[in-house]
Amino acid sequence: MKFFVDTAEIADIRELAETGLLDGVTTNPSLIAKSGRDFMEVTREICGIVDGPVSAEVVALDHAGMMREAEILRRIADNVCIKVPLTIDGLKTCKALSGEGTMVNVTLCFSANQALLAAKAGATFVSPFIGRHDDNGLDGMDLISDIRLIYDNYAFETEILAASIRHGVHVLQAAKIGADVMTAPPAVIKGLFKHVLTEKGIEGFMADWAKTGQSI
Repeated sequence: MKFFVDTAEIADIRELAETGLLDGVTTNPSLIAKSGRDFMEVTREICGIVDGPVSAEVVALDHAGMMREAEILRRIADNVCIKVPLTIDGLKTCKALSGEGTMVNVTLCFSANQALLAAKAGATFVSPFIGRHDDNGLDGMDLISDIRLIYDNYAFETEILAASIRHGVHVLQAAKIGADVMTAPPAVIKGLFKHVLTEKGIEGFMADWAKTGQSI
C-alpha cells in the first residue's frame, strides 16, 4: 500500500518524507487555505520535497475552466497530479487529461458506480471518502470492497486511493481489502508508529542497558 499524506503543511511533509515511507501528497483548496500560503508557491515547494504524485485540485466547475486551470497546474512540476471532482465535467476533464498522459485524481467519490465511471474515464486514482461515508450512516469499507471487486473484475488500472481516513483502524481495514493507496493527515500516519508495548519494551531495554554502565 502506498502512503500519501493529506496536508499542505511543509514541515509535516518534510518530516514524513525523511522516513522514506512517504509515496505522495494530496492537497485540496481547504488545506491550502489552512496553510495560509500562496497556492502555486506551496504546491511547487511540495513537489520539490516528494518524488511521488502531488495532487493539486482545480477549483473551476466547468470543463473548459478545469482544463485551463489544469494547464497551469501541470506546469509546476512533472509529479503534479490534477485533482478533479467526480462530476460530468470532472470526468470529461479526466478523460482529456489522462489521454494526454497527465495523472488525474478523481475525488469526492461516494459510490462504486462513481468509481466505475472514473476508471472508464482513465483516472490514475479515484478517491473514495471513507470517513465521510461513515458519517452518513454508511460503511466506508463496504465502499472500498465494492470498488476493489469491480476493478479486479475488469482489470482497471485506476488505483483506489482511500481518503478521509480518520484513524489507524481505517488504514488497517483498507490495507486488508486491497486499497492501492491511503491518504491521511500527518497525525494519523505518525500514530501508526505507536504501540504501548513497543514503548514499554524500549523503556525496559534502556533500563537494563543503564545498569551495565556501558556505552557504544
